[in-house]
Amino acid sequence: KMVDPTLAEMGKNLNEAMKMLEDNQRKLEEENEKKYARKDIPGPLQGSGQDMVSILQLVQNLMHGEEEEETSQAYRLQNVGEQGHMALLGHSLAAYISVLDKERLRKLTTRILSDTTLWLCRLFRYENGSAYYHEDDREGLLKICRLVIHTRYEDYTIEGFNVLYTKQPVIYISSAARTGLGQALCNQLGLPLSCMCRVPCNTMFGSQHQMDVALLDRLIKDDVESGKLPLLLVANAGTPGAGHTDKLGRLKELCEQYNMWLHVEGVNLATLALGYVSSSVLAATKCDSMTLTLGSWLGLPAVPAVTLYRHEDPSLSLAAGLTSSQAVEKLRALPLWLSLQYLGHDGIVERIKHGSQLSQRLLENLKNLDFIKTSVEDELSSPVVVFKFFWEYSNRDQTSHTAQASTIQHPIISNERHIYDTFNQWLGEQLAQLVPASGADVVELEDEGTCVRFSPLMTAAVLGTEIQDVDHLVDCLKMKIPVLTSTLQLREEFEQEVRRTVGLLYIEDLSWPGLGVVRYNYHSDGKNDDKQEKELEKINTELLKKLNELESDLTFSSGPEFGGQKNCIYIGMVTEDLDVSELAETIAATGREIEENSRLLENMTEVVRKGIQEAQLQLQKANEERLLEEGLLRQIPVVGSVLNWFSPFQASPKGRTFNLTAGSLESTESTYISKAQGTGNTSPPTPTSSLAKQRLPGQKIFKRSLRSSDGFSETSSVSHCDDLERMDQRPPTLSPGQERGPSETEKTEEQEKVAQAITKDTEDIPSDKSPNDCTKVEEQESQR
Repeated sequence: KMVDPTLAEMGKNLNEAMKMLEDNQRKLEEENEKKYARKDIPGPLQGSGQDMVSILQLVQNLMHGEEEEETSQAYRLQNVGEQGHMALLGHSLAAYISVLDKERLRKLTTRILSDTTLWLCRLFRYENGSAYYHEDDREGLLKICRLVIHTRYEDYTIEGFNVLYTKQPVIYISSAARTGLGQALCNQLGLPLSCMCRVPCNTMFGSQHQMDVALLDRLIKDDVESGKLPLLLVANAGTPGAGHTDKLGRLKELCEQYNMWLHVEGVNLATLALGYVSSSVLAATKCDSMTLTLGSWLGLPAVPAVTLYRHEDPSLSLAAGLTSSQAVEKLRALPLWLSLQYLGHDGIVERIKHGSQLSQRLLENLKNLDFIKTSVEDELSSPVVVFKFFWEYSNRDQTSHTAQASTIQHPIISNERHIYDTFNQWLGEQLAQLVPASGADVVELEDEGTCVRFSPLMTAAVLGTEIQDVDHLVDCLKMKIPVLTSTLQLREEFEQEVRRTVGLLYIEDLSWPGLGVVRYNYHSDGKNDDKQEKELEKINTELLKKLNELESDLTFSSGPEFGGQKNCIYIGMVTEDLDVSELAETIAATGREIEENSRLLENMTEVVRKGIQEAQLQLQKANEERLLEEGLLRQIPVVGSVLNWFSPFQASPKGRTFNLTAGSLESTESTYISKAQGTGNTSPPTPTSSLAKQRLPGQKIFKRSLRSSDGFSETSSVSHCDDLERMDQRPPTLSPGQERGPSETEKTEEQEKVAQAITKDTEDIPSDKSPNDCTKVEEQESQR
């Protein structure tokens, strides 16, 4: 039973607040009233104040916003479990504990700090270490740099930066380190960028993501000879990109030789808690300091990162900021102290082991997949799996490119890598969208290019990744590989087909993940550039609309929002049964149709205007002729009425009709005589496009028929008999007034005799199939 009622009330309020914030079953009326009342616009502070429920409701609206309507759980960060509640409770307890008297506060903070440091040092095999807890994961390394400066420059506390003039300090980091790490350290330490030395990775032997130890040795010797002071080396136990570990054992020997400090960071440090640890990672226990990010490894929200270090002088640690005399700052470890107790030693090891098992499960499945290239450091124990789609260029079209000169092979290779980067970017985005619980993302590597990365130690505990999520990821990858190979194979064929098609222009865009980019060429006829650009945009926009209305599996778009070509048709991923020639011809034919309709509409205004002017002139002339025929007396108001009564004047009404088809004026006399409007010249029928191919039931456009010739041979005799019967029953079609001559009659009679003979021969052929069997064959053929 809890003694302190304040702690009991605090835990109760926290549970109620978390339930309210995690409740997604909100009423639409209340959501609309409160969400759209304020939105994100700041308002004045209310004088009367608000209760906790209203404030938490406002926080919930700001957290979720409109995302709940769009994707429901797509943008949800993580599901906060019981261990997460303990971490959040730690922040509330820290605020409550800070109001205690100084003696109780000192005792409590000392116990929390010593317990957490002891647990972490034993858990990650770091003996006799101290701990610094910090919010920013780079802050620990920053404090370590200050500690090393205080240690190597004895007068730094008194003289400050003046002592750095005699010997300029040098900090060495790997070229595979986090982006901007070196610049951030120099900015915070007040050092010039010349104090930062980037060490290249291996190029000939070993992993291309590991630091080149031999080159590092030469760089240190050069700096020592030039009067500089090698200060600190930042190594990786799991690079941010590929997850490879530097040769920490040799680096430690090199640091001891030149009296340098060795700091290690990386995701692979989490495996130190497991029973089996690789020798390369185990060497990290001998380093001078290491940074641990337990929040992502264990799925704990808002817990600090920890930097473990060994140093004998506590005064220098205090001067560097690694320790503090303020008891309140020691409470940073409180959320981690509560969470570690809740999980226990077995729970912590189990979570890290689960992440390692997920990576091994994926790596084993990737070995059985074609066109997938992996980049892992150790196939037996690699917490990070990096893979990419890759198809050898020589295997795709080896015969057609053997005759090319060596001078033009370099652009091909360069373009090939760019295309692979684009396709792997699309693949990573698709996998992340289809299996969001996997935590797969896209990473840019210097040598491999764009790859897909799976790092469960950083994401599994947060996203709740399970074995079935990895299997689902592999299934989705298997579905995407045929699409990638088909699209990559048909890109060149589509380019050649578009270049051969009149009216189409192929646009080379290596950053588009799809079949290609095409533009319909508009014939300007001497128009200015602005008008031509508008017409081009109008035609291609209408063309895109027409293509999207077709019943096909292809995706047509106007391209990416930023960086794409204007007035183009972007075609997405395709399958192997795509008919490239039909696609190109359809785009060209549709574009020509739109262009002709556009020209017709342009000319229609001028034709109608000229027709109206001509009609007015003819009507005016007809009125003058009518006056001459009627005479002058009939135009006088009173006399004309009397004269028309005694002697009526019979005159047919004369008018004009404008035929849009012929573009000419015609008289309306025939209309009044026949009491029906004439049709004039009938427009010629629209020619049927040659693209209209005979399709099978259910077959979509742009698809090749995958049926073999054997499928047609099964019912060839039956369908042949049916065709002959229809020919016998079909009467000959003659135009009105046309008679059949004797020769034509004889030819027809001969054709009928031949048809009857063939029919008789077909009936006499012995067949093992009964009528029912023929019917079944026809049904099977129609289903195909």
